[in-house]
Amino acid sequence: MIIKIWEVRNSKGVSLVELARDTGISKSTLNNYENNKIYPNLLQLERIATALDCRITDLFDSERK
Repeated sequence: MIIKIWEVRNSKGVSLVELARDTGISKSTLNNYENNKIYPNLLQLERIATALDCRITDLFDSERK
C-alpha cells in the first residue's frame, strides 16, 4: 500500500509548513510519510485527513486495481 499524502496535499494547495502547523506533526516527519520512509499511525492519519479535509482512505492508493 502506498500513502499519497503529497498528492492530496498538493491538490488542495496546502504547503508542508501549513500541514505541519495544522496537524502538530513536524515537517520532517510529514516529509518522511510523503516519501514512504516511515508510516503514520491511525491518530496521525486522522490528524492529516482532518487538516486536508478528506477521508483517511483518500490518503491511500491500493496496489491492487
